[in-house]
Amino acid sequence: MIYQQAFTCNPFQENTYFVWDDAGNGVVIDPGCYTYAERKVMQDFIESKSIKLQYILNTHAHIDHILGVAYFQQTYKIPFCLHPLDKPLLDDASNRAEVYGFPHYQTAMVDRWFVNNEQIQVGAMKFNVLFVPGHAPGHVAFYEASMGWVFDGDVLFKQSIGRTDFPLCNHTDLLSSIKNQLYTLPEETLVFPGHGPATSIAEEKMNNPFVKA
Repeated sequence: MIYQQAFTCNPFQENTYFVWDDAGNGVVIDPGCYTYAERKVMQDFIESKSIKLQYILNTHAHIDHILGVAYFQQTYKIPFCLHPLDKPLLDDASNRAEVYGFPHYQTAMVDRWFVNNEQIQVGAMKFNVLFVPGHAPGHVAFYEASMGWVFDGDVLFKQSIGRTDFPLCNHTDLLSSIKNQLYTLPEETLVFPGHGPATSIAEEKMNNPFVKA
């Protein structure tokens, strides 16, 4: 069996996810925890479930999704994984942190760069790395087929889509990513986004006002 748990972090209400199996092998996706209190809640949860974290998997490198990366690197001694096309965003993260009021942001170095369409296996979990640019140039999503789950960051939300008015965004690419990568997944696939509630591919294909199937 595979399990997942979301925690909402920082003023941007970003979703950080833990995914783990019966043996306790796990990953953290998009750690956005910034305050001591947020990190303590996650630490207590990890200990309560006896999760042995193996990777930090990031969908992209916008500041709200990486605020906790250095903490997890240092505390759990695990590698940080990111797509190479998001390196410019990561390099600019300290400036973004200053602009958005995160004076204690700690920079993080990437340990592993994603390759498009690779599969990352952690215990019983197999994450297919889907390249879904648009909201960010190196945005990826993590599809776990056995559970029918996709962790898609800021690409597709419940009846909404990711913003494309930031630097290095591309609206055409975003729509293409949704139609060609996410909407082609099985309709029963559950979508766990970077903000807001979960949804499904079927629900979004039917009801999303920004991009129809």
